[in-house]
Amino acid sequence: MYLRFVRPIKLNHMAARSGFFTAAYELRDQNPDPLTSLRLEKHLAWFRENLHAPAKFTRSKSKGAWRVDDTKGLSWFKDTATEMLAQAHDLAALLNECGHPIEVLRSDRIGYIVYADLHQVIAEPFSDTPT
Repeated sequence: MYLRFVRPIKLNHMAARSGFFTAAYELRDQNPDPLTSLRLEKHLAWFRENLHAPAKFTRSKSKGAWRVDDTKGLSWFKDTATEMLAQAHDLAALLNECGHPIEVLRSDRIGYIVYADLHQVIAEPFSDTPT
């Protein structure tokens, strides 16, 4: 099982919803109160330290693949990544408190795997993948 933390806003180039890291960075840029800012930065720093950011989000081998809007992969957490998921749920709760609603999608059919590590996978979604 895989989990994806999303908000109700669609990505410009896909039918998928935006992930919760986008919401976190938007909240940071809104200069929230000092306590919220401190809590938010604590979570973001933890993820920067512990979650690898893959270089590739598409299966294409083409050098111009980044220009093709409908071939982007989506990030999902593995359900076995318990510490990562605990942090993700905490960050989602903070975002919800601050008016950025976050929903957790769960699926076993996430698409074509582009990248995987101990904590996450990047997958280009199937047509029936919840996004």
